[in-house]
Amino acid sequence: MQDKHGVYYYPQPEEKRLKMYVRVNDGIIEFRPDHSENPKLWEEHGWISYETARKAARASRERGADYPLHLYDFEVALGVLKESAP
Repeated sequence: MQDKHGVYYYPQPEEKRLKMYVRVNDGIIEFRPDHSENPKLWEEHGWISYETARKAARASRERGADYPLHLYDFEVALGVLKESAP
């Protein structure tokens, strides 16, 4: 799927307000979440690689916090990028 921000998928299919945008930047797949009821998420999050998301999840676990790594699905990202290619 695609809109004004780019190509995206629903990381939680039952939650249509949350979208995960994906792009390829210098050969690296990057992710950026957006939530229709929290516009600051788009503004504050920025684009990150899957590796960066994994590192954030690891650091969060070490602090005893939870990081939603499951929202960053590399295989799904590859699929939606492939579908959107001209």
